[in-house]
Amino acid sequence: MSTPLSRKTRVERAHPSNGGLSAIERVRLAREASRPHTLDYVERLIDDFFEIHGDRRFADDSAIVAGVGRFDGVPVAVVGHQRGHTTAERIKRNFGRPNPEGYRKAARVYELADRFALPLLTFIDTQGAEPGVGAEERGQAEAIARNLELMARLKTPIISCIIGEGGSGGALALGVGNVVLMQENACYSVITPEGCAAILWREASPDKVAAAAQALKLLAPDLLRLGVIEEIIGEPPAGAHRDPDAAARILGEAIARHLRKLSRLTPHALRRQRERKFAKIGRRFVLSASIEKAGFLG
Repeated sequence: MSTPLSRKTRVERAHPSNGGLSAIERVRLAREASRPHTLDYVERLIDDFFEIHGDRRFADDSAIVAGVGRFDGVPVAVVGHQRGHTTAERIKRNFGRPNPEGYRKAARVYELADRFALPLLTFIDTQGAEPGVGAEERGQAEAIARNLELMARLKTPIISCIIGEGGSGGALALGVGNVVLMQENACYSVITPEGCAAILWREASPDKVAAAAQALKLLAPDLLRLGVIEEIIGEPPAGAHRDPDAAARILGEAIARHLRKLSRLTPHALRRQRERKFAKIGRRFVLSASIEKAGFLG
């Protein structure tokens, strides 16, 4: 397995095959339909996976996959977004946009992980939570807030992996981890470039969307500098969708390395480390915003 790299080295080591891509081109690559999703990684990394269904209140949401299994021989809990590869599967899974019942299903597994001291692995890949009226009526905001609160207080290791597109609170509800890993062609932002362009310039033309993607600093090197993520995970040449087996192997090695480190911490230390990590992100964002304000609004 590879040894940890310094922050500066990890930022500078761009993949040679994709090094020249613009921000919006990487966003499109993150949205690639054939890119591996949660179940693809579960199939390759998790043994004896047992999927849990339903939120015990309303329904089972297929946009969230949740369950327990074994990673490298260690019992773990797993939660992730699932978009689907085919049109039929994407419709079934609501294009990876969870409803409240999906987040409540995730909460069931978070509590299970805490009760039985299981490390928690999450896989993030969604444009955001379902924005429909029905989702709001069933308490979308409360369900996401509850997940944030639950993850913040868990006394077990949490490793969150951004494997595609991570958008808004719908992604963050799976992202409050001790360690956040991000594949090099993934993206992570409070809003999509299209949504940002529509708000800032009242139009979502290709030029404005590309400008928004650049300004949002949603790529892995930007987020590593800001302290949002801990490590950029390399991908096979031309992207994870070209060789899912290799992509899973690379991601699995990183998960195993960080899990060994986190397993040495006490439950109290895990919780405190997570709190300090996210408190530090806030300070970095304030500094970054003050430095880049003119460029963003120009």
